[in-house]
Amino acid sequence: MRNAALIFAATIIAAIISVSAVSCSGKGASASSDSVPDSAGMQLSHPLPDTLRVGTLYSPTSYFIYRETQMGYDYDLVTRLGADKNMTIDLHVIPNLARAVEMLDSGLIDLLAYEVPVTAEYREHVVPCGTETVTHQVLVQPKKSDKPAITDVTELIGREVYVEKDSKYHHRLTNLNEELGGGIIIKPIDRDTLITEDMIAMVSRGEIPLTIVDSDIARLNKTYYNDLDITLEVSFPQRAAWGVAPDNKWLADSIDSWMTQEKPRRQQAELLKRYFEDSKSAPVIDLKIDFSKGRISPFDHLFKRYAASIGWDWRLLASQGYAESHFDSTVVSWAGARGVMQLMPSTARAHGLGADRITNNDRNIATAAKVIAELNRTFSPKVKDAEERKKFIVAAYNSGAAHILDAIALAEKHGVNAQKWDGCVAEMLLQKSKPEYYNDPVCKYGYFRGRQTYEYVKRVYSFYNQAKSKIAR
Repeated sequence: MRNAALIFAATIIAAIISVSAVSCSGKGASASSDSVPDSAGMQLSHPLPDTLRVGTLYSPTSYFIYRETQMGYDYDLVTRLGADKNMTIDLHVIPNLARAVEMLDSGLIDLLAYEVPVTAEYREHVVPCGTETVTHQVLVQPKKSDKPAITDVTELIGREVYVEKDSKYHHRLTNLNEELGGGIIIKPIDRDTLITEDMIAMVSRGEIPLTIVDSDIARLNKTYYNDLDITLEVSFPQRAAWGVAPDNKWLADSIDSWMTQEKPRRQQAELLKRYFEDSKSAPVIDLKIDFSKGRISPFDHLFKRYAASIGWDWRLLASQGYAESHFDSTVVSWAGARGVMQLMPSTARAHGLGADRITNNDRNIATAAKVIAELNRTFSPKVKDAEERKKFIVAAYNSGAAHILDAIALAEKHGVNAQKWDGCVAEMLLQKSKPEYYNDPVCKYGYFRGRQTYEYVKRVYSFYNQAKSKIAR
């Protein structure tokens, strides 16, 4: 029988992201109303709803869950709209864009907070609103290479470019090759083997020379791999924006009017910086740390005290501290995590630690130990071997328990050993960045950039193995 704590945690997480079959009508007038111009240019007042039914999709840019916290550029922006206009946001996470447009068309949602292409295909069903984004397909290349940087598409002749097989990138590169009269060496890779994010990482590591992706995905991934150049556009521009149904054009006008105001524009700029500019690279583990003095960090006494309270080797807890912050309590991650153990504010609050004390080293490490104890209770029914379970816990500390539970469910479905992390559940976690996996019914918590957590576990255990060989327990 599932542990009661697990049932409670899973229920809470599921409640955060559930998609209701029946929702509020969203037609009750709120205290807020907007004056929007009619066709003659006169200002007409239209009451905004008390509840705005918003649809979105799981994606690396629009909506995802990280450490049990809802995040995403479009999600954060629409929640600010709700706060400013005193509207409750009733969020619906929808499996694909076609279904999202159907829900908009049938009146099940009021607003689609997702980048809908502004094309003839959607014109009859979607009125664009909000800030329009313009993307291109771009070439991803290393900043430093033995070969000169490519600054014009004609310089692709004679070069190898790797793309996902049968993807829009493959089709665009094929067309470009024909436009140039041939000569580009196109290397299609089966999507079952690799995904876009993997290929960007491979360019960074020098495993493949070049690839092509959409510019918004390239910008986001560049925050993880700052050694890449993504400036060369290789396609025509693609416009996209949020959308409402044609009958709700007044709502589009209200959102457009809101987006011209100073506060929303400032908030949008902050969100663009957070998601598409601020570095998300994990600290590099320096295995040359000086262990000769018989210590790992200035906080060894705290790691020893709180590791003992959960039955862990203190060197493993210290290894997490190093992977999280390099023992720098002033570090603030792009997601807002703070302190030596990089606690999310919401996690700290849930364990009674206020924002004013989150960077206190003693309280930060003590709370991290409580989180680990809670994760141990969550995974005890799933992973029987206590030592193996620690890898699952370390992973869940980084990603949140929800995505690791999804990875276990995927492993069980696909006949992979769900009791083993390396080469098994870890590989399933990587699949959660693919729509065919994160939209699988056994996955309850959607898209996740598994590569970050996959590498995090490796870094923690690499440092831990070094510490074990140098420092006595």
